[in-house]
Amino acid sequence: MSTLVEDNPAKHRFEILVDDALAGFTAYLPRGEVLLFTHTEVEPRFQNMGVGAALIRATLDQLRERGGRVVPQCPFMAAFIDRHPEYNDLVVARP
Repeated sequence: MSTLVEDNPAKHRFEILVDDALAGFTAYLPRGEVLLFTHTEVEPRFQNMGVGAALIRATLDQLRERGGRVVPQCPFMAAFIDRHPEYNDLVVARP
């Protein structure tokens, strides 16, 4: 299973492709260098395979590389960050 996570700024979301099929996304509202994440969704056929966690991890890693910050309003992203405190430095209060 190959995965690729890419930012789709036109749709305001990061998308994960699994074997070239859109498997899920995490949606955001841009606020300058801060992205307010509102919703994460994984297609039913890709659930319980770690796709959601891979999506969030790659999204946060890409944001770290480009100096971005997040407001994890999405419960899935917030729970991921709670379980992975190495990403706490990316979190800011709501802008």
